[in-house]
Amino acid sequence: MNYLVSLCVGLVFGVCYALLGVRSPAPPIVALFGLLGMVIGEQGVPWVKHHYWHPVAAETLSLPSNDANPGRR
Repeated sequence: MNYLVSLCVGLVFGVCYALLGVRSPAPPIVALFGLLGMVIGEQGVPWVKHHYWHPVAAETLSLPSNDANPGRR
C-alpha cells in the first residue's frame, strides 16, 4: 500500500511540474542515485546496528551498592 501511495504522489507532482512548466530540480539519473542512497541508508543503519552494535548489559554498568560495605557510608 505504501508503494502505491508513493507512486501516486509522485505522479501527481510530475503532472504538476509538467503543467507549470517546471523542470525537475535534478536530472533523472542524479535523482535516482539520491533515492538509492536514501534506501541504502534506511536499510543499512538497522543492519549495522544488528550486526555490529552490541550494547553493554545494564548489569555491568550498575554502581556497587552500599550493602557490600555496611560500615562505610
